[in-house]
Amino acid sequence: MKPTHEVLIIGAGPAGLGCALALQAAGVEDVLVLDQKSIGASFESWPEQMRLLTPSFHSNAFGFADLNAISPETSPADFLNTQHPSGKDYALYLRAIVKHYEVAVETGVRVTGLRRVRDHFELETAQGPKAAKFVIWAIGEFSRPDDSGIDGADFCLHNGRVRDWEQIAAGGQQFTLIGGYESGIDAAINLMQLGKDVHLLSRGHPWDSDDPDPSRALSPHTRDRLKAALLEAPGQIRFYKNAEVQSVRPVKGGYELAVKDGQPFHSPSVPILCTGFRSALEPIRDLWEWKNGSAIFSEEADESTLTPGLFYSGPSLQHRGMLFCFIYKYRARFGVIAREIAGRLGIDIGDGLDLWKQRGFLLDDLKCCTDCQCAVEATEDQQLKQAEVIEYAVAA
Repeated sequence: MKPTHEVLIIGAGPAGLGCALALQAAGVEDVLVLDQKSIGASFESWPEQMRLLTPSFHSNAFGFADLNAISPETSPADFLNTQHPSGKDYALYLRAIVKHYEVAVETGVRVTGLRRVRDHFELETAQGPKAAKFVIWAIGEFSRPDDSGIDGADFCLHNGRVRDWEQIAAGGQQFTLIGGYESGIDAAINLMQLGKDVHLLSRGHPWDSDDPDPSRALSPHTRDRLKAALLEAPGQIRFYKNAEVQSVRPVKGGYELAVKDGQPFHSPSVPILCTGFRSALEPIRDLWEWKNGSAIFSEEADESTLTPGLFYSGPSLQHRGMLFCFIYKYRARFGVIAREIAGRLGIDIGDGLDLWKQRGFLLDDLKCCTDCQCAVEATEDQQLKQAEVIEYAVAA
């Protein structure tokens, strides 16, 4: 099969559409975006109460882009008139992008296979084959819940399946959450605001982490929300650190959670897994090199080191041990991918990507990932008081 497109992008979320816009700016015209569902589908499926962590604000006049923008000349804040958009709001922004820039998108296309054949890629879909010279894999992770290897996870509800916390709250007074990072704290806050008693079990204690990588610590916005909930919400929360849940099983009156090096924990309601999501690269795992459970990307352009011409954009991106999981981080590589592909197609980019570089969408110097000196140790009053936390596990 001869290539029918220069570039196929799999995923019509912020990563895929951001790359499409960068390619457009670089002069690459034959680009098609495919998505199994719809534009911004993952955001549409967020719980009603969930909001973007990073604040949207318009500061282009000073040379900086809105933190949630996927291109240097757009702003969710200006378009939506809100600082922390909901999932449905953000999907509206993405759809507006597609319409305004006339991005070619086909929805309802389920990809079933991808392979490199000589100098191009052949993509198998439920709707028929497609081919391209280059492929950018940009599907999200929200539709791929991770059960963290917990035996009996099927008895639990993953927070990625929650559509409205008010409906969940109707199921009782006491709730057990497994996982203490962003999704776990967000779930706890919503349940506390609905007057519920929350028990949060976490293998670590990210709520008082001062890790310099913001992808491994709670965002300031979440910390503020949590502090407000502790002071003002009608519900209560109890934290259990070093509580690594290994299995869940139904028992009389609820569920029993087996905790490593600790006593079993009883939950009267269905435990809620806040254990994150699996890598979006799993469906094409064989096309990537892996090390310590993470895919390896070329530093030049986030390309597979095993499969030339296959690029990645999205929350699984890592370089030099640092995560690019949030929109405002992995978007910094949109221009890098576009520049590389345009160059291989022999296109003279000219100044097409200059604005992308000026406003942080073409980061080709990765020193900033390892040389950041902005982290400072949190003072005692910035952290949650240890009195709020129970050391659950017992030393073996």
